[in-house]
Amino acid sequence: MTYIVNIETATKNCSVSIANNGQTIALKELNSGEYSHAEKLHEFIKQVVKEAGIQLTDLKAVAVSKGPGSYTGLRIGVSAAKGLCFALDIPLISVNTLQALALSISITDGLVIPLLDARRMEVYSSVFNSKNKTIREVKAEIISADSFSDYLNTQKVYFVGDGVEKCKGIITHKNAVFIDDKLPSANEMSVLSYKKFKINNMENVAYFEPFYLKDFVAIKSKK
Repeated sequence: MTYIVNIETATKNCSVSIANNGQTIALKELNSGEYSHAEKLHEFIKQVVKEAGIQLTDLKAVAVSKGPGSYTGLRIGVSAAKGLCFALDIPLISVNTLQALALSISITDGLVIPLLDARRMEVYSSVFNSKNKTIREVKAEIISADSFSDYLNTQKVYFVGDGVEKCKGIITHKNAVFIDDKLPSANEMSVLSYKKFKINNMENVAYFEPFYLKDFVAIKSKK
């Protein structure tokens, strides 16, 4: 049995799962509309370990969502993951945030384009086929009426993620399908982290950094 804890903090969804051989057996997550990771993450880890009926020492690896996404959220998730790896002397696995988000829907044909909200009219996106294979790597791009037209002109394209809302009124192509209320989750990380575990695709715990894609920009509080 291969128990892996999966940690997802790239968006406002604080999400943790325990998977056994790639199947989620315990899941705890909260999307309160705010970033609650600092308060909830370690509590969620304890809860899923208990729910799975295992001990921390039973874990074979720690998987963390590597981004792109919230700078602060990713930092919190990676710090927690590294702490577990060092404490338990187990390997670290990184999971592409957008690839996991693409797995939140199931399609038989067409493409899935996961969208994560960036600043202003910008999104982080990637393109996957119906088998979750990468068609186009991650980009940060400003949304316009012509965005993703090369794909939309030939097939159905399913958009998913918290970047969907800003795209609905701009991308009006008949082949565009918008899926609401989906955020990256540790549930979909389970199968991806196990695949990496089986081929020994691990990260260097000491030197691993999240994939921010863009430099951090501090924004003044409105308070």
